Amino acid sequence: MASTEENPAVTARDPNIEQDVRAMVKRIVDGLLDASGEAASHDEDVAAAPSATVTVAVGADHGGFALKEKLGFRLREAGYEVIDCGTDSSEAVDYPDFAVAVARSVATGAADAGVMVDGAGIGSAMAANKVPGVRAAMCYDVSTARNAREHNHANVLTLGAGLIGDALAWQITQEFMNTEFGPGRHARRVEKIDALDSQPAGAV
Repeated sequence: MASTEENPAVTARDPNIEQDVRAMVKRIVDGLLDASGEAASHDEDVAAAPSATVTVAVGADHGGFALKEKLGFRLREAGYEVIDCGTDSSEAVDYPDFAVAVARSVATGAADAGVMVDGAGIGSAMAANKVPGVRAAMCYDVSTARNAREHNHANVLTLGAGLIGDALAWQITQEFMNTEFGPGRHARRVEKIDALDSQPAGAV
């Protein structure tokens, strides 16, 4: 067997190949490629870009402020126009004020949809639903987001920052924004929900 001294090609390194390998490893670590060297897919992290400009009103109380900021950034990155209804810090505030601001943006047509974040998402849904024309749904996973849109034609999403993590919140928001309203029986039932806005308390 020839020694490495007799056959330098056995151990000699091609600097160009080594540089390419290092570059590929770095890209894999950075998440740009998968382990096979093919371009990695990030479809699950990127909301489908709207075909026309869609405006989303976002809001939060102090408990949802940080998550609201992240979701607003991701929505803008995905091509949505964002109206920020506050709050603007983690200083204690009252969630109904901001839930109603988001809801009114949707009800008046200033925004096509709304996303409101508080600690649990429940109180904000209650407050937003007091605004005529708003159908707010508190969603805690992708399935409830899809159902809220397809079956109930929800136009405001409320989230509980204390109940879900950032990644799940973004997945829920994507599903909510990307799911279309269902026709037929769903639309008929939503018409009955909307009719309640004009009925006095106690009406059957």
